[in-house]
Amino acid sequence: MNRISSALLASLLLAGSAQAQQWGNNRGERAQNRHEVRSDRQELRDDRRDVAELENVLARFDQAWSRQDDREMTAVEGRLRELLRKELSESRAELEKDKREIHRSNREVRRDRNWGRGGADDRRDRRDDVRDARVEAATLQTRMAIARELNWVMGNRNYSDLQRQRNLIVQLVQIARQEVQQTKQELREDHRERREDRRDDRRESRRGW
Repeated sequence: MNRISSALLASLLLAGSAQAQQWGNNRGERAQNRHEVRSDRQELRDDRRDVAELENVLARFDQAWSRQDDREMTAVEGRLRELLRKELSESRAELEKDKREIHRSNREVRRDRNWGRGGADDRRDRRDDVRDARVEAATLQTRMAIARELNWVMGNRNYSDLQRQRNLIVQLVQIARQEVQQTKQELREDHRERREDRRDDRRESRRGW
């Protein structure tokens, strides 16, 4: 085999290897996007359940207060503590997930740069991931502040502390409702990424990958 043929063969092998690597990266990204759709659907169901549970606590609180039922009020406060512990744990887990998604988006943006692609979609996805992480971090801080204040007023039966406790429960309900809307937005973004995946698949098919 002459030098020109050897060089041509080496070039083709390198190009084929690069294409195979890129195709493997794309397949991994598509699989991750499908996983995120399933995960966000489950998260939406969980968020809606959290809203219902907190609304139930608020209704029970109002009934116990109106009846001056100390036993029921103590039970309501115990249930509220359980829900708050669970929501704090979920917020921390969600924040860690958002951070992982930022790292993944950063890798995708760097890959686009290395391959000389525009990467506008991946940069937009990274902005969305950064926004989600900031929102989740703020939500976690708010819940932690509410938990601290609830610890001060729970068990007290004077009007001002009961009113403050009720206001804090209402805040928790509002946060939970906001999370439902946020998860719906994330799900819409996941579906948009899936559409982009299908568009890229068609483009790569035309290239003969």
